[in-house]
Amino acid sequence: MITSEPEIEALLAPLTMDEDRVTARLHARLAAAAERDGVLDIAYRTLDTPVGTLLLAVTGQGLVKVAYGRQDHDQVLAELASAVSPRILRVPRRLDEASRQLGEYFEGRRTLFELPLDLRLASGFRRSVLAVLPGIGYGHTWSYAQVAAAAGNPRAVRAAGSACGANPLPIVVPCHRVVRSDGSPGGYVGGADVKRTLLGLESAA
Repeated sequence: MITSEPEIEALLAPLTMDEDRVTARLHARLAAAAERDGVLDIAYRTLDTPVGTLLLAVTGQGLVKVAYGRQDHDQVLAELASAVSPRILRVPRRLDEASRQLGEYFEGRRTLFELPLDLRLASGFRRSVLAVLPGIGYGHTWSYAQVAAAAGNPRAVRAAGSACGANPLPIVVPCHRVVRSDGSPGGYVGGADVKRTLLGLESAA
């Protein structure tokens, strides 16, 4: 942690800089100090995409959260602080690889994500559902009934839908590829229009 007087003075030195630059510099030093001292449990950043601004969060184990703007990013961060750890800071460089792969996905140049994932926000049958979703190939869809069967409980169709709706890692764990048995999109955490956009992107590739 930053405790010595010289460190504090160094942080306060650039007083002639404009306020935004000072704030950014202080934040960067705070983030670096938190990482150095092992007190940063969650790093996050936002990413502008064709389906809106996404919040990305990562732990030492892997990507733990992808959230749409409609989910209220401030509320998502508060929930992460409660469920995982309050030691959370904005450190964009920790999400560089996730951001790069998402960018490639939206450009139609990536069909499979290769990122370490932290699935601690899901448990039980929901965790089983998340485990099978990456098996739905790019450009393909499964019904909720197919997902329930693949997750080990063919009768739990409604629970499979609930698990998709609670997916903490949409897009990366492709719950958007799960549709109703009649082929209609069904619900989606990012909204029906976003789900159609993602399915359209994949079908056009």
